[in-house]
Amino acid sequence: MKSKHDKLIVAVVSVLIGLVAGAVIMLILGKNPFSAYYSLLSGCGLAPKARYAGGKNILSDFSDYLDFITSMFFAALAVAVALKTGLFNIGVSGQMLVGGFIATVLIGYSSLPAGIAKPLVMIIAAAGGGAIGALIGYLKYRFNINEVVSSIMFNYIAAYITGFLINTRYVDPVSRQSKDINEAARLTLNEIKIGSYKYDIPIGFVFAVLAIFAVAFILDRTVFGFELKAVGMNREAARYIGINVKRSMVVSMLLSGVLAGLAGATYFLGYVSTIQPKVLPSTGFDAIAVCLVGGGSPAGIFFSTFFLMIISKGSTYMSSQMGLDAEITSVITGLIILVCACSGYILQVMNRIRNGKEKKEGKA
Repeated sequence: MKSKHDKLIVAVVSVLIGLVAGAVIMLILGKNPFSAYYSLLSGCGLAPKARYAGGKNILSDFSDYLDFITSMFFAALAVAVALKTGLFNIGVSGQMLVGGFIATVLIGYSSLPAGIAKPLVMIIAAAGGGAIGALIGYLKYRFNINEVVSSIMFNYIAAYITGFLINTRYVDPVSRQSKDINEAARLTLNEIKIGSYKYDIPIGFVFAVLAIFAVAFILDRTVFGFELKAVGMNREAARYIGINVKRSMVVSMLLSGVLAGLAGATYFLGYVSTIQPKVLPSTGFDAIAVCLVGGGSPAGIFFSTFFLMIISKGSTYMSSQMGLDAEITSVITGLIILVCACSGYILQVMNRIRNGKEKKEGKA
């Protein structure tokens, strides 16, 4: 319990340091940090704006924000599951792209009705991402190929193969991106009119929240989850007590890839409806930072995603309202991640202080 509280303290301290440092920079630039941070919230529908475009209100902005963060939930969980087994899945972006592209080609351009198309989109994207993840896990165990190297290579392979296919078969001549998918296959209900306002309703958000609970249950309440964590802590010890290390590594990367594929489905067939050739989604790389700030736990990932994406999503509105470069939000996020990266040292200092107090109390 003490360890969980310590990780929470580190996360909170990291966030505060990032926000304070950002506020100092804004003051140096002659801007009001309170107004700037308020505009971040306004850009995500968490605070009212001075005015709205026709058919929009604060709930419209908030539903768009939920749509924006849905894929991040899946992507960060993908990173976390691999880390629990001692593996670093830096190929989430490539797995997102593969899953999203296959689902787009097979279902996104079909004439299937929504009731069939939407579930199939998620199943096919999950299968595509899972296949790549399982292959990376197999290469790691069978040939001891470092998963970081192989996943990076698969990122490039995915980007160039899908880019070639889009440019030769599925390109929109105007936008130079892939053709828009049919609305029946899209995981975001676009511009749904409720009263006099229009909303983008993300279907995938519900499944993302369910995935958080499912992953937490698997890791904390099942024998399989215990085996994954045991392999991550010490592979030789896990093998000694009878755990199938090969299966755990492959299945861990398979599950990580499935989650990455779902991230691709909710991104390419949800938040956006096209794929830009030869471009990997930044979500897969940002997910590493989100997972780190969240301490690698599903619950932590929920809160870190919600907070860090406020900084990312609201940056454009903040820039337009305050005259600040949107890049300042990257500085804030970077500082938060930097402090979190030093969590081991911070926890060590906290333990020393705690032990010192206990010794003094014992002598007294």
